[in-house]
Amino acid sequence: MKVLTFGEILLRLAAPGYTRLFQKDSLEASFCGAEANVAVSLALFGIDTAYITKLPGNDVGRAAVNSLRSFGVDTGRIVYGDGRMGLYYLEKGASQRSGKVVYDRAYSVITQAGREDFDWDALLEGVGWFHWTGITPALSEGLAGICMDACEAARKKGITVSCDLNYRKTLWAPEKAGAVMVPLMEYVDVCIANEEDADKVLGIRPEDNHVESGELNRAGYESVAKEICERYGCRYAAVTMRESYDASVNGWSAMLYSREKGRAYFSRRYEIRIVDRVGGGDSFAAGLIYGLLSGKEEQAALEFAAAASCLKHTIEGDYNRVSVVEVEALLENGGHGRVQR
Repeated sequence: MKVLTFGEILLRLAAPGYTRLFQKDSLEASFCGAEANVAVSLALFGIDTAYITKLPGNDVGRAAVNSLRSFGVDTGRIVYGDGRMGLYYLEKGASQRSGKVVYDRAYSVITQAGREDFDWDALLEGVGWFHWTGITPALSEGLAGICMDACEAARKKGITVSCDLNYRKTLWAPEKAGAVMVPLMEYVDVCIANEEDADKVLGIRPEDNHVESGELNRAGYESVAKEICERYGCRYAAVTMRESYDASVNGWSAMLYSREKGRAYFSRRYEIRIVDRVGGGDSFAAGLIYGLLSGKEEQAALEFAAAASCLKHTIEGDYNRVSVVEVEALLENGGHGRVQR
């Protein structure tokens, strides 16, 4: 089955190591973007994966496309136009110092895209799964309409649609997010969120939750996922559960609720010493899509997704550069960290 993801790919400019932004005279450049991150992970897992965006037809745009191609992502559906590519600056956090992201994506070529740029009937030909995130409709009114066109076309073709809510307060306020996302949720089969996403976008929150202290209310998360499924008709709702002790050490686990089976599944918990947490949620989404597509039972699909995301936190850059074999090894041995020879 072919998976298609749609969104904005960005140029990431990161401070080297754990230095402050512009503490050194250089920045490390790479490419990223929520849906692009998912596409790369799925391609590395052996899934036939394509990615759609709109890019400038210049050297920067071509470099972004080549970065995707190098991982086996099909880029033949990408469209091009005049304009700039979006970017963001990253300063990774350490211990009690939080990480920081500064976006510079206003007026990027994809935010200026029109609905006529994307022939979804043709673009979705041969596709069995379509993935997007709440970041894309937040970028412009035009992209909100384009996302609706894509979801409507996918529904007509019987394509499974997954969405990671991915709320970003720098892009829109909760009121605007809810107004745009709620109608789109009617087309979503698999919804992925964290506690902030569900609260800010859908107004659904777990009770008695204190992520900073590490006190997670499992029943509260189950109620959130169940309500998402019942309110919007999703087959599955997945919630990632991050315990942020500080910027360097997080607890990480997840849950998956099945509307058909009427039950919740909880993954094992990982305590992660973080190298780079950006893209952690995208790697979870890709792991869950892979697990469900490959026919795994719900518990096994969830465990694969949580383990894949755990590994991403140990890798520089937004892309999760791991294979199915490496994820399965973590599930089997618990991550002993010994050198593999």
